[in-house]
Amino acid sequence: MISQPEISSSHAVYLLRLHIVLVTKYRRKVISPEILGFLETAFRGVLESWNCRLEEFGGQEDHVHLLIGIHPALNISGLVNNLKSATSRKVRNHFQSHVAQFYWKPYFWHRAYFVGSVGVVSLETIRNYIEKQGTKEKTVR
Repeated sequence: MISQPEISSSHAVYLLRLHIVLVTKYRRKVISPEILGFLETAFRGVLESWNCRLEEFGGQEDHVHLLIGIHPALNISGLVNNLKSATSRKVRNHFQSHVAQFYWKPYFWHRAYFVGSVGVVSLETIRNYIEKQGTKEKTVR
């Protein structure tokens, strides 16, 4: 993974990353290698339209992982729901006969998802940094 520098806007400097996991409906093993490649392109396109970037992508037959960079004003649940609905529609249209073997209704993703924030330092490092605010370190001579 290439380290992305902080991004500046007129009122903020930020570096926000999310780890998202999406699971197929009923954990069906519907994602083939070809669908996985198609999904990466589809996710990248949707994220670009939200002014986000796909930094890493991978998955298996029944789920995918995305590492994305986001803007601080982003509505996370809105983004995830848009990612799920847009990619579900694209996969069901492009791989109609394959997906029909697994779902007879217009399903693809499970309605639940995982999202977690990802930092460049550990939680313990941040806690120690905040704890030491307002204290002066003694100079060792």
